[in-house]
Amino acid sequence: MSTTTMLQLVQQVTAELGLPIPATVAGNPNQDVVQIQALMNATGYELLRRADWRELTKQHTFYTEAISTTGTWTSSAYTITGIPSTAALDTTYQVQGVGIPNATYITSVDSASQVTINYEPTEGQVGGDLIFQKVKYALPADYNSSVNRTHWDKSKRWEMLGPESPQQWEWLLSGYISTGPRIRYRLLGPYFQIWPGMNAGELLGFEYRSVSWARSVTGAPKTSFTADTDTCIYPDRVMVLSTKLKYFEAKGFDTTAIFRDYLMELETAIAQDTGAANLSFAPRPGTVLIGYDNIPDSGYGAQNF
Repeated sequence: MSTTTMLQLVQQVTAELGLPIPATVAGNPNQDVVQIQALMNATGYELLRRADWRELTKQHTFYTEAISTTGTWTSSAYTITGIPSTAALDTTYQVQGVGIPNATYITSVDSASQVTINYEPTEGQVGGDLIFQKVKYALPADYNSSVNRTHWDKSKRWEMLGPESPQQWEWLLSGYISTGPRIRYRLLGPYFQIWPGMNAGELLGFEYRSVSWARSVTGAPKTSFTADTDTCIYPDRVMVLSTKLKYFEAKGFDTTAIFRDYLMELETAIAQDTGAANLSFAPRPGTVLIGYDNIPDSGYGAQNF
């Protein structure tokens, strides 16, 4: 992460543009300074989607939640009553019990002992066993996008399958054969949704890209420059050139040369941000098990035909 502050970046931009160099930026009433700060923030927002920046990639892990309890329900109502406590329940939970259809979710928590569900049970129970499983988990507060194929059930050491399409998801919820040993997932609204529901304590996780490209003087993540002492994760030269380019565009100046310089800096910064594997034009199969280097010369044993 760069240690150059927003004030220093703006001062560099104004110096290169031949504009008066400000002593402060945040709260400065000068129209050029206000515009340059806005353009620099626009650069930060846009660079989020230009590359998978190393410092914006984070790990997110969480444990599944489930509650075993009891309740009473009938085949003529959408409510479950007599639950000892609904304090931990909300609409992110599904419910399992005798006569309760597949993919039945809580639609509202009505009281300390009653919830409403989305399907009418096919069979009633008095004091029957219930399992409420949380299947919708909140995404991280700074979530921007997922890193593909990093979604794992860490407890079982299996990769999760997904993201599922809406059509596939509906098949999982409504089809006859819709469960198996692997967890499937979907990003739906503000939630990371899993299927099937799991018992409590299953460790799940994935990598994601954060929207917090700026940092305060204390290192706290931010989504934009708001203080003179703020820093960012992007290379200084990319920030300066991009801001100048946007300034030229806003003023209607010719951008040919500055666009070329910006593009060269951006491509170099992206290439150097993370490592890359060496690719071979003549790859050979691996020999980690049995291969030419480790098969014995004799002693294969008798063959029976």
